[in-house]
Amino acid sequence: MKRTLAIVGAGRVGRALGRRLAERGWAVGAVVARSQSSARAAVRAIGAGTPYRTLVPEILRARLILLAVPDDAIPSVARRLAKLASRENLAGRVVLHTSGAVPSAALAPLASRGASVASMHPLQTFAPGVRSRLAGVTFAIEGQPSACRLARRLARELGAKPVLIHPEAKALYHAAGAFASPHLLAALAAGGAMLEKAGFRERDARAALLRLARQTLENYERLGARRSWTGPVSRGDRSTIRRHEAALKKLRAEFRAAYRALTNLQLRLLRTPSS
Repeated sequence: MKRTLAIVGAGRVGRALGRRLAERGWAVGAVVARSQSSARAAVRAIGAGTPYRTLVPEILRARLILLAVPDDAIPSVARRLAKLASRENLAGRVVLHTSGAVPSAALAPLASRGASVASMHPLQTFAPGVRSRLAGVTFAIEGQPSACRLARRLARELGAKPVLIHPEAKALYHAAGAFASPHLLAALAAGGAMLEKAGFRERDARAALLRLARQTLENYERLGARRSWTGPVSRGDRSTIRRHEAALKKLRAEFRAAYRALTNLQLRLLRTPSS
């Protein structure tokens, strides 16, 4: 089959992958979103494709079917696509979903029709209004061998780094990403709220913490975690930790609880030789 692609779930992830694959020569066919207007907007963002607001047989004409739908929708979408293909053998077609936490087994209804299935998750943020850069991004891949081979090739075409992962490890892998992105953002936003409480303007608080965070990330990249650690936990300064906790009583209880949890996590990691 030719390099043909259908996209089901043309949100931020589907659009980003579709646009980059179209730039690499993949012919984009059906592009499915929740509404016709969203599908048309997705086609404009991708630069190719035919918009649809529901699952249609045209999806099954593509060699590669990309499911970029919410995690809890993957099984039902797979069942509905399998029903569309009830009189058709999907041999030669590959179906990939983009969830970081859901294993490729959720695509079993399509595998039973002859499709080769896998998951391909980019460890990357897809913020609204920001063009996602996929070069250098890690893609976690698991599933049937032929689908994994295509997924690995796609990742390399995008300039990304494919990594094979065991299906049972996906939730742990995805949780690791949560620590590096949304949890990190929560920590920065909490720090900003503390500085504003201390009298900083919002803009100044954000600038101050971004400089500190960037330096920390640069140290982590260059030196690893253990050699980058600073602060009261790393030097055993319990009196400063107590002062921090006392000051946090002025804020909502979640701030103090998070501080304690992260302090305990630091202690555990610093005691672990492999950290």
